[in-house]
Amino acid sequence: MLRLLLQRAGFSVLSLLLVSLILFVLTRAIPTSPARMVLGFDASEAQIVKFEAEHGLDRPVLVQYLDWLRKLALQRDLGKSLVTGLDMNRRIAETLPITLELVVLAFAFSLAVSLALGTISALREGTMVDQLARLFAVLGVSVPGFWLALLLIRSFAVERPWFPPGGLVPLSAGLGPHLNSVILPAFSLGIFYTAILSRMTRSSLLDVLGQDYMRTARATGLRPWLVLVYALKNALAPVVTVAAMSFGYMFGWALIIETVFNIGGMSSALLTAISQRDFALVQAVVLVFTIVFLLANLVADLLNAWLNPRIRMERI
Repeated sequence: MLRLLLQRAGFSVLSLLLVSLILFVLTRAIPTSPARMVLGFDASEAQIVKFEAEHGLDRPVLVQYLDWLRKLALQRDLGKSLVTGLDMNRRIAETLPITLELVVLAFAFSLAVSLALGTISALREGTMVDQLARLFAVLGVSVPGFWLALLLIRSFAVERPWFPPGGLVPLSAGLGPHLNSVILPAFSLGIFYTAILSRMTRSSLLDVLGQDYMRTARATGLRPWLVLVYALKNALAPVVTVAAMSFGYMFGWALIIETVFNIGGMSSALLTAISQRDFALVQAVVLVFTIVFLLANLVADLLNAWLNPRIRMERI
């Protein structure tokens, strides 16, 4: 297990370095200089040259990247925005907890509902329950998240004032109001992945239940709940992999949900940075998203190794 952890961690670090390099180069490959965005299009060439020299933009891109990487590794410094002058570490610290809470709640909802729904659907294959579960999965995949969010706002915030129509109530205002303000965004974000994971759980569990060793276990008189436990352990490997990818993708989908609900999270900050051409903030946000995605997949690899001993044996 330790060897597998080191291998996956090394691959994650290498992937992170590659992504950061590509991102750094692409944000500086735009013909228009960042100095022009800050000083305005009426600035003279002398002002542009002076600004670039003061901020090190006149150096080769690789030299700029190595200097940025050194500060990040030694000082944990993501730099400052050339457009707003804000510190990126502080900006990430302000917005990341908001988006992370939204994604974690949506993911927990998706995982709990999809595992229960997929298991029941597999155990009741061909029944009305199975048909309803499959219909829910089709609808969950087909309905756009932003449209569902707008529909929920109209139904449960405007016509029936059960939830706030937008914004995020701070935790300092009380746990109840805070959770009440995050229910609709989390549901809108998680419903798509609930449908995906429920279908994956159903398909994987049906495949395992049809194996010879499962039929043998039932024929020997093993209790049904024990058979289900062993079947779930063998069926969860592909579900864990898809769930880890879904957790990373949720940060991208949160961009839309946070915009619809007017939540000032990390994804909303990314959209603002793109519109303002704030390359430092774009780079910082995408880098954090990449770290989250890699960590999620690293956890999935370790869980799969625990669920499937053959994976551990292959690394010995």
